[in-house]
Amino acid sequence: MAAPPLIRLEALRKSFATAAGPVSVLNGIDLDVDAGETLAVMGPSGSGKSTLMNILGCLDVPSSGRYLLDGRDVGGLDGDERARLRNAFIGFVFQGFHLLPRVNLLDNVALPLLYARVKARERYARAATALERVGLKGFEAYLPARVSGGQQQRVAIARALVNRPRLILADEPTGNLDSATSHEIMRLFGSLNASDGITLVLVTHEADIAAYARRLIQMVDGRITTMRTRPATQAAS
Repeated sequence: MAAPPLIRLEALRKSFATAAGPVSVLNGIDLDVDAGETLAVMGPSGSGKSTLMNILGCLDVPSSGRYLLDGRDVGGLDGDERARLRNAFIGFVFQGFHLLPRVNLLDNVALPLLYARVKARERYARAATALERVGLKGFEAYLPARVSGGQQQRVAIARALVNRPRLILADEPTGNLDSATSHEIMRLFGSLNASDGITLVLVTHEADIAAYARRLIQMVDGRITTMRTRPATQAAS
């Protein structure tokens, strides 16, 4: 019997109130994402990609329909419950690195564990391990300004990994990087997916970056208009 999907969206809708009346942003999204899958989301500005990612990240809830994360109905949780689920389950990587400029790399990576009240010794041990996993062993005491943009994004990925998430949500993670560094970052995501089985949902405008994902969906006007699955041998490497 097949395992249930890690993510299940059923007739998902989201609208926002405005002075002119409600504006519908997501218009009936049905989607399953299996554990260990890599999924790229593409679409023009205003297509609903960011709203979808906010709901997947437990930062928002749907107006109607259901979002099941590992079998739990996120729409039925209050803010504190969503925060606990988010902290236990999800790592975030953004276009901007969002590193604290006056804090060294080790402390930047350890920050989510501080919020989770993990004791200092374990906190720093796990942060050091995460930095080593992204190729930055020996950089622990550096400030963000002393490393390159690609290295800063690796720090952001290490920070996303430190809570040992099952799901990483990456919103334009290569948007501030040159082409060579972008592909380096995507190969890192691929190695984490292969070694740890981490599920990756990636928003990107770039087709060559989307090619690293096994499955691609295209969104227009809050709907999925295209879905393609690539054979494993055709994924970028």
